[in-house]
Amino acid sequence: MTGRGADIEQLLTPSEVAALFRVDPKTVTRWAKAGKLTSIRTLGGHRRYRATEVQSLLEAQGPLAAVHPASA
Repeated sequence: MTGRGADIEQLLTPSEVAALFRVDPKTVTRWAKAGKLTSIRTLGGHRRYRATEVQSLLEAQGPLAAVHPASA
């Protein structure tokens, strides 16, 4: 069973994703509901996000997109 560690996909909590994008964790939950991110539910009902998908979204947003939100 020692070889299975490489097969496990890294998952992030809403707080971890929010820190990467510099937004509130509730915003990450809204993104999941809107289909911007795919969430996985734990047995306890908590959301988790694939690190690879989050990284792809970060790269697509560009380095300053989360820092400078669109003005209203």
